[in-house]
Amino acid sequence: MPRKQASLPAKAPRESLAEIVQQVFPEDANHVGNVLGGRVAHLVDIAGGLAAMRHAGRVVVTARIGELDFREPIHIGEFVLARARVVFAGRTSVEVHVEVFAENPLSRERRLTTRAEVTYVAIDDARKPVAVPAVRPESVEEKRLFEEAKAAYDSRKRNARA
Repeated sequence: MPRKQASLPAKAPRESLAEIVQQVFPEDANHVGNVLGGRVAHLVDIAGGLAAMRHAGRVVVTARIGELDFREPIHIGEFVLARARVVFAGRTSVEVHVEVFAENPLSRERRLTTRAEVTYVAIDDARKPVAVPAVRPESVEEKRLFEEAKAAYDSRKRNARA
């Protein structure tokens, strides 16, 4: 019998936090030494999926990548850090906010390079959608991200019915 969202305790975004760090090598880059966008998108999806699974306590599948904003390049030799956390949950889906940073491995100076909003759906053993816990935002930033993700979620639901 599937779990109902109301019976699941809400979770704070910090409980789903997932981080991945990798060093950039030449095979990760294009001809001018910048990381390929597809490599960054892959890292976003992996980090986002980890955060979604931590929140849902279930296997998740990627449903959509709604926004993938490349702001600055990441260069060969730098570290790339992807940080993801769940910011909103529907009945069976979670909205994950992912930020990607480039870090100088010697000075440890970091800069934000990419932001993404990704939706995952939790599934059961039969690969059917299953309920996920609600999100309980705590900080001002978490509340802002929650409201933004909820508005986008509600808009997609309205547009799907139209």
